[in-house]
Amino acid sequence: MTQAEGRATLVVDARGMRCPWPALRLARAMRDAADVLLIADDPHAGREVTALATEHGWLVEAETAADDAGRWRVRRR
Repeated sequence: MTQAEGRATLVVDARGMRCPWPALRLARAMRDAADVLLIADDPHAGREVTALATEHGWLVEAETAADDAGRWRVRRR
């Protein structure tokens, strides 16, 4: 996980991790950050991220990438 100064986007790279680990890493990051970009290559990660965000009232936007990994930007409302 990395975060620049200020309120920059926190990047959580969960490639190589199988669910539920990407969602757990996202939940941990959202404790301190208001804007997180999750990168994961587990095919079930999108479903898990969406369910977690719905449960907590977070906004989720799927982003496209050139590689096979999925990318989701998650923000607090």
